[in-house]
Amino acid sequence: ALVGAWPAAKGKVCLDGADLQQWSRSALGKHIGYLPQEIELFDGTVAENISRFEDDSDFNKVLAASQQAGTHQLILELSDGYNTVLGPDGESLSSGQKQRIALARALYDNPFLVILDEPNSNLDTEGELQLNETIEKLKAEGSIVVFVSHRPQLLEKANMLLVMNQGEMKAFGSPESLINAAKKQNLAINPNLNKTQATSIGTKPQS
Repeated sequence: ALVGAWPAAKGKVCLDGADLQQWSRSALGKHIGYLPQEIELFDGTVAENISRFEDDSDFNKVLAASQQAGTHQLILELSDGYNTVLGPDGESLSSGQKQRIALARALYDNPFLVILDEPNSNLDTEGELQLNETIEKLKAEGSIVVFVSHRPQLLEKANMLLVMNQGEMKAFGSPESLINAAKKQNLAINPNLNKTQATSIGTKPQS
């Protein structure tokens, strides 16, 4: 619903006051960057995948997106750098490499709204650090970043937290207030629950 691929069951999602369903697909695509949970890359070069196979793509935009995503050095280490042909579904890359290049694709042409679905599910430590830096950069530049995650480390980057369960909103507020409330609820149930366990339980729901 947030990227306009599926109509909202209730209410509507607006960008600049206009319902996403009123936007043309081509116009909307320039303003929204999307990193799906299931990464799909295509038979072409790294640069073509990052630019979404845009006609007359600007390599400077490809480079800027890669640097913003922290993937520039990773790409340079591939056999032909940005000209490396990935093959169907990016078969020549590891899952983590696919996810990082897909992040650069989501940031191509500097979209205003960036939506990341489980963006660190396949990342190693270096990849997670780069992702955290990217989110901080986007926030500093005034972009809106919406991410879905189960990992407490990434939730710390959020200004607001929405807890979902079975497709319904269960809580909405600052991460600190929701985590503290969850810890209090768990501590009330089991006074012997230590702080680490309470924090873990408090951050497990899909958010």
